[in-house]
Amino acid sequence: MKIVSLLPSATELVYALGLGDDLSGVTFECDHPGDARTKPVVSDTALPSDRPLDAGEIDAEVRERMDARQPLYVLDKELMGQIDPDLILTQDLCRVCAVPTGQVQDALDEIGCRSEVVSMDPHSLKEILESFLEVGRATGAEGRAKELVEELRARIDEVRRVATRLPTIRTFCMEWLQPPFAGGHWIPEMVAIAAGQNLLTEPKQRSREVTWREIANSGPEVVVHMPCGYYLPEAEEEAVAIYRVPEFRETTAHASGAVFATDASSYFSRPGPRIVDGLEILAWAIHPDEYPEPPPGRISRVSGP
Repeated sequence: MKIVSLLPSATELVYALGLGDDLSGVTFECDHPGDARTKPVVSDTALPSDRPLDAGEIDAEVRERMDARQPLYVLDKELMGQIDPDLILTQDLCRVCAVPTGQVQDALDEIGCRSEVVSMDPHSLKEILESFLEVGRATGAEGRAKELVEELRARIDEVRRVATRLPTIRTFCMEWLQPPFAGGHWIPEMVAIAAGQNLLTEPKQRSREVTWREIANSGPEVVVHMPCGYYLPEAEEEAVAIYRVPEFRETTAHASGAVFATDASSYFSRPGPRIVDGLEILAWAIHPDEYPEPPPGRISRVSGP
C-alpha cells in the first residue's frame, strides 16, 4: 500500500503502526521519527520562508491569506500523480495546520487520481484514539492500532488515577502569544484529567483569541506556553515576554514563577501518539510534586527577565 500523509500526526501514527515502509509522501513539517525526513515532500508551506517570522508576523500572514481565501499550503500535484497513492491521510480540523480535505480532493480530481482519502478531525482525546483505530482499519493494521490505543488509554487512566486525590489548580494554556490564544480542542480535557481547572476555553471547542485582561481576571496559578508549531527552544525564548505584560503581574502564576514553556509541536499541537506524552508533561507542570518529571527537552520552567 502506498500512503501519503498530509499531517505530521498522521505520519507519526503510520510509523507507530509499523507501516513506515508504505509511507510514500509527507509534508515539510513531518520530522518524527527521523526516517520521515527521508520521504518525498508533497506538501509545503505557502507562507514566506526567506527569513524567520515572529509570532505576530505569522499571525498577520495567516489572517491575510485566510481573509483572501488563499491556501496556506501548496500541494505538489505532479509528485502526487507520480506516487499515485492508495491512501491519503489529511484533515479538516484546522486550515492553519494542514491541507484541508476539500483542497486535496480538488487536486486529485485535477490529476485524475482515485486515492482513498481519510480525514482525521479529532476534538478530544477519545476522538484522537478513535482516529487511530480508523486509520488502522484503512491500512489493514487494525490489530496493532488496537494494541496502541490500549497502551495509551492505560497511561491516560494512570494520570487520572493520581489526579483524584489532588486539589484543582487554575491553569491557563497559551497556544499563541501575539495575539494571545487560549488552547482548545483536546487541551481543556487534558488539563481536567491532570487535576487542573482549564481557563478561558471549553472542551472540544476551538482555540480562541483572548485578551491579557481576560487572562489576568481568570486568575491563573499556572501558565503553560504551548505555541502551535514551536519546539522547546523557540517557546522558551518567547515565554519570557509573558512576564513583561502588566496585566500578568497581577496573577498568582507571576508571583510564584509558575510559567512553563513546552515542545508544543511534538506533544500538544499534533493529535498523534505522543499526545499522551503531552498529558503527562502537563500533569507535571500542574502538580510537579505528584507526577514524574518529564525527560529533558520537553518542558522547562521559565524565569522572569
